Amino acid sequence: MAALPQPMSVEQFRQLPKGEFEYELHFGEVVAMTRPKPRHWLLRDRLADLLKARLSAYGHVGVEIPFRLLPEFDLRAADVAVISHARMEAMDLDDDLRGAPELVIEVKSPSNTDQQLRQRAIFCLSRGAMEFWIVDTGRKSVTVFHPDGVPAVFSTGDSLSLAAFGGTELAVDEIFA
Repeated sequence: MAALPQPMSVEQFRQLPKGEFEYELHFGEVVAMTRPKPRHWLLRDRLADLLKARLSAYGHVGVEIPFRLLPEFDLRAADVAVISHARMEAMDLDDDLRGAPELVIEVKSPSNTDQQLRQRAIFCLSRGAMEFWIVDTGRKSVTVFHPDGVPAVFSTGDSLSLAAFGGTELAVDEIFA
């Protein structure tokens, strides 16, 4: 790839040719993202299905939802996201979600470092997310981050509260079934 302008705007980013990688724009820097393996996207789809069944009254649940943490220089996609009906109604459907979805879920990949995921959690929580989950297939655990607290780790036998989104609970065992 030729030298890219730094920082790159979202509009410049949208003009890049499509290639073998997926790309995201992180604070004006183009970041190549590897395509997920079947284990990753099957788990992502399973999570979305489980949440759709529990949170339809609250909002829209989807996979690979694009959002902008910064209006001009940032465009990312959440593996799974939940966006309230109110935000969806207010959103320009020909643009991207501004700020983070209310719930952002990332399925940990071999290419992710713990530090990268923690930073992503902090950025999302500072831009409107109510919760950020990291789903770790190796440990069969879910780490939940909140804006005002210490992360909590849930594993086999535990349940995740969905009360912040008008739901009840989601058993960790259901995620990894």
